[in-house]
Amino acid sequence: MDAARVGGSSFRGAALAVAVASGMVLGGCTFDPEPVPSEPTFPTTAPPPSKPPTQGLPSPIKRPAIPTRELKAHLEQYSQRLIDAGAPAVLLELRVGAEVWTHAAGVRNAAGEPARATDPVHVGDITQPLVAVSVLKLAEEGRLSLDEPASTYVPELQSLLHQPEPYTVRRLLGHTSGMPDYYAALLGSVPPRQALATRLSPEDKLALAATLPWERRRAQTFSYSNSNYIALGLIVERLRGRPLADVLWADVWRPLGLGGTRLTADGPGPDGMVHGYTLIDGEHVDTTHAALHNGSAATGLVSTVADLNTFFDALLDGRLVRRDRVAEMQGPVHAEYGLGLFQWNDRCTNGFYYGYVGDVPGYGTVAMASADGSRRLALAVAYPPLPFPQDTTARGANAALAGMTQVAEDALNGSCRLGGDVWFGQGT
Repeated sequence: MDAARVGGSSFRGAALAVAVASGMVLGGCTFDPEPVPSEPTFPTTAPPPSKPPTQGLPSPIKRPAIPTRELKAHLEQYSQRLIDAGAPAVLLELRVGAEVWTHAAGVRNAAGEPARATDPVHVGDITQPLVAVSVLKLAEEGRLSLDEPASTYVPELQSLLHQPEPYTVRRLLGHTSGMPDYYAALLGSVPPRQALATRLSPEDKLALAATLPWERRRAQTFSYSNSNYIALGLIVERLRGRPLADVLWADVWRPLGLGGTRLTADGPGPDGMVHGYTLIDGEHVDTTHAALHNGSAATGLVSTVADLNTFFDALLDGRLVRRDRVAEMQGPVHAEYGLGLFQWNDRCTNGFYYGYVGDVPGYGTVAMASADGSRRLALAVAYPPLPFPQDTTARGANAALAGMTQVAEDALNGSCRLGGDVWFGQGT
């Protein structure tokens, strides 16, 4: 993700300003529900057909569907704005209780095949919470301690990174090590087209990071760097003795049945994958199979919006790691970031949504869920082609990603405004 502070309140304020300016907020509607003391409840099955009213009892009230026509219309209008602005495709899945609403617009590829909500898409940085799960599972098994230096498990990290001091596994998980981002060093060393087309080993990426100065003032404070998760991927592989993709399959994909999720690898991608594009020297460049991300513990994931919603539901429900570990991932109240999760304000409960944001050339993805997993939204966009690389001074101010994040938060806040006595209905 070429963005910092995505999960913080200061970014959310900037995101809203950018989104309003670019016409990306949900049609001017911010879905402003009254706060309630606890999560709304939703039926897990569709209600039975209405029966004739019983003598002396009022007729049953016809319940509106969730999302309402208004919320659906705003999400569809937002999607159409992105398509009109040049986005190849927009995919969305919203879950409220057991009910599901999906939306797809645009095309998969240059051949014009219609995009479907089930299509796989490059989700970039959303790789990182899955890697965090694998790290925490090692901790649960006693194979590592979060408070030991990372070089305890991969000794060459110390010499490879030229660390000013040893940094713990916890600080890598929380992006508080101050480690430079290899991405910035790469873009400063080779032409953009070459940067996308070259597969680098984890060691190569960390060696690039080591060419930049460590910023001591950022240590102990949140400072997003993909290099942190490249190092964590090495730790997972070293302790498991298997490639990262195999570990993620065993820890996450297999137990949850995530059939549309995988790490990118050499060769063709999955069938039906949505293609993304960027502009290099004014020319459209397909970023779908950018070798830079192949096998990356920071940005290598391909997934579907349904798989993302399933993952975050299982994670927050304690089905992947223990609940005390989930709490560590969520971080303290009002933290920008915990140990693998961002947080946003849940106005339905006066609590927080948890999830992640992915931002790589050609693609943006947002996935967030209420703390109990009852309300989840995953939104993936093949961006309107933008110049690559973008001005690094604007990192964190990607207007499209900012708009997506605000739209997802607004939509989830709007999904509870009618209370719990609702369900998806026909003809809505």
